[in-house]
Amino acid sequence: MATIAVIDYDMGNLHSACKGLEKAGAKPLVTDSPEDIANADAVVLPGVGSFDPAVQHIRSRGLEIPIKKAIDSGKPFLGICLGLQILFDGSEEGQEPGLGIIPGMVRRFRSEPGITIPHMGWNQLEFAQPHLSLWQQLQSEPYVYFVHSYYVEPKDPQVSAAMVTHGSQTVTAAIAHDNIMAVQFHPEKSADNGLKILANFVSSIKSKVAV
Repeated sequence: MATIAVIDYDMGNLHSACKGLEKAGAKPLVTDSPEDIANADAVVLPGVGSFDPAVQHIRSRGLEIPIKKAIDSGKPFLGICLGLQILFDGSEEGQEPGLGIIPGMVRRFRSEPGITIPHMGWNQLEFAQPHLSLWQQLQSEPYVYFVHSYYVEPKDPQVSAAMVTHGSQTVTAAIAHDNIMAVQFHPEKSADNGLKILANFVSSIKSKVAV
């Protein structure tokens, strides 16, 4: 069974993320240990809350370098919600520099008539990388669950793996680059579609471990 290090930095929806991974056939290990992160078959970086406290907690726990080493090692990496945003250079939500792993910024939705901020509830994904392993065996434009006021804007649009439309704004809902995958929505709250996405991630780990 694949061991997945689920990084604990006091900002994560750890219980629900772990339950989803367990249902997908993985062995999640909640940890803030650099050794555990290095030894795991894959890494998940969940997160809920605000940008500045998140990166402050990561740095205060000495987790920035272990996260970057894990990514550099090529092992599968999945960011969820805030765990996507902190991979970027910075955010309009705060002042702290992000991890700078994916070039780009985190932006706030523009206010406009007829839309609510935060963007909350079920919405449809528009695949930008339709052959990505995360999306396998999903129907076109599946519904998933969002709760966010900010979205990522990568410098290279090619890293966008899925988009979502809220009001008149179509923004990045997921990214994929090499071994990094990260999503703005909550797969652990997205019913069957979310469980399938997590199962696809676990399958990608098992195939890599087998090699």
